[in-house]
Amino acid sequence: MAHISIKFEETDTKTTELVMAKLIEIGFDGFEETNDGLIAYIDEAEYKDAEVEPIAKKYRLKYDATTIAPQNWNAQWEENFQPVVIEGFCTVRAHFHTLETKTPHEILITPKMSFGTGHHATTQLMMMQMRNVDIKNKKVLDLGTGTGILAIMAEQLGAASVVAIDTDEWSYENAKENIEQNHCKSIVVRQGILEEDGVQYDVVLANINRHILLENMELLYKHTIPGGTIVMSGLLHADQDIIVESATGRGFVFHVAEKLGDWLLLVFNRL
Repeated sequence: MAHISIKFEETDTKTTELVMAKLIEIGFDGFEETNDGLIAYIDEAEYKDAEVEPIAKKYRLKYDATTIAPQNWNAQWEENFQPVVIEGFCTVRAHFHTLETKTPHEILITPKMSFGTGHHATTQLMMMQMRNVDIKNKKVLDLGTGTGILAIMAEQLGAASVVAIDTDEWSYENAKENIEQNHCKSIVVRQGILEEDGVQYDVVLANINRHILLENMELLYKHTIPGGTIVMSGLLHADQDIIVESATGRGFVFHVAEKLGDWLLLVFNRL
């Protein structure tokens, strides 16, 4: 599938954060901050210039749209991908990397166009926070699993069972491959949306985006057991107030916020 690349020129940090939040709402799912602006990416089929133009106009930004033809993203990834080390906790690497692992956990990832290599700040925020969550012998839901990286991490931390869900077929197939590559035994991968099936989890991991979190907040509450924990990311600093308002309005209790660069992670408990 072709992608559209939008380059916004001369954005400062605050403007970049606000623009990214708006673009996420209309389907943009990839961003690159440069010295002179912001580059945003979206599937060609989802792109509507009529939705981008008002955002650019509001913040007085010039922008150019470029179509990126389908290409071998995996070959490019292998050429440029470097291992990710979360000091004292976990190393994320590909099968072709040769390095001595010096962390308690190691995860092998081959993404095949799926989100979640450990490089993005939101994935790192989620993994770092998982050190602080009681996962051992717990039932875990990983919503928007991507490569399956967080589901794999949950099993390595001792989860009794993990359900990993993603709507994207690429992600579904890729997560299964990565789970097998990491010799996981307690993870079930499903393709589809979150449904009201009566199943509840001790820990819910939701590294998605503001729009999907808000859309599914009631379901997320129903899927979390009383006393359970939900960890949310895929968020920008500007998203905190609206997510906290929505989550607490459904019955969650706000616990903590963590930030890395422009990105935000929120933790809630259900009483």
